[in-house]
Amino acid sequence: MNSAVRNVLITGGRGYIGSVVVPYLRALGYAVTTVDTGWFDQWRLEQAAEDWARGDIRDLTGRWLSGFDAVVHLAALSNDPLGALDPGLTASINLESTVRLALLAREAGVKRFLFASSCSVYGSAGSAWVDESSAAKPLTAYAHSKWAAERHLLELKANGFAPVILRLATVYGFSPSLRLDLVANNLTAWAVATGEVRLQSNGRAWRPLVHVRDVARAIAAALAAPAQSVDGEVFNVGSDDANYTVLEIAEAVCSAVPGAHISFAPRAQADERSYRVHFEKLRQKLPTAIPVVRFETALAELAETLRHLGLDAASMRSACYHRTAQLRELQQAGLLDEALRWQRMSGPERPSSTSEVQ
Repeated sequence: MNSAVRNVLITGGRGYIGSVVVPYLRALGYAVTTVDTGWFDQWRLEQAAEDWARGDIRDLTGRWLSGFDAVVHLAALSNDPLGALDPGLTASINLESTVRLALLAREAGVKRFLFASSCSVYGSAGSAWVDESSAAKPLTAYAHSKWAAERHLLELKANGFAPVILRLATVYGFSPSLRLDLVANNLTAWAVATGEVRLQSNGRAWRPLVHVRDVARAIAAALAAPAQSVDGEVFNVGSDDANYTVLEIAEAVCSAVPGAHISFAPRAQADERSYRVHFEKLRQKLPTAIPVVRFETALAELAETLRHLGLDAASMRSACYHRTAQLRELQQAGLLDEALRWQRMSGPERPSSTSEVQ
């Protein structure tokens, strides 16, 4: 552990990635505080007893940020379908609120600001290799919001305040706040539930993958690294040998789920989103962040977990594991408004109130 970084705030700590990162950092000895909207809590698979604050990053104050050495900013509308729900809201949460949070953190004396960005900023690179020096070509509202936030955050670098950008490969693997709307998880889930790995595209697009446990390791490495290694830097997070075409991912899923077969949706087209990513900078500057989870082993573990959960076609079509469907269900129930702010709660707390995070 970096002796200068002990007290850490994690936004979105109850989400898919945060639910793995929080216990990982606590096990390393960090004092971790979690703030989360709690949007997806009713669908959590594990309701561990842990301290966390209900709060919306749009409402956090500078006073509330005081005393933290670092912020790990995971909270976001977290993928392309979510971003497409409302591009304006995506920009508000993923860009404007991120920059506002970073400014408040800098004013409050926070030393390091880790931002979970995405390799989706590379957009339409095709089969060409890209790295941190390559041009960004974001194609979606989500990718545009991440790319714009990166640029604004790097401009905030100052003595005593260091933004660090982590461009995550497409994440997969089990989490207590499980998502099955991510490509490897989704294909594995359909294979377990129906025996069919159904591709909506022609499968030729490239995707880099990284296990959620390896994301936690990368975040820990970025917190522990000396300032000269990470301050104001951008890192792709993943490994060169974990770049796959979507068809290759589907074939690996079939190996992990005996009896499963691949099918293509009618009129399956090419997916313009395609990027093949180099991770040499991560290996050189943050060697302890190099992924260690084997893809084939992790797929088999995920498939076994999904079988134990009794996953079937009906649950795959429900809101249980899909973020966009979950938010729509909360809105239809009158719990969230159009701006994704809580209106009423079944429990005693009103999460959108800033008083709850003081």
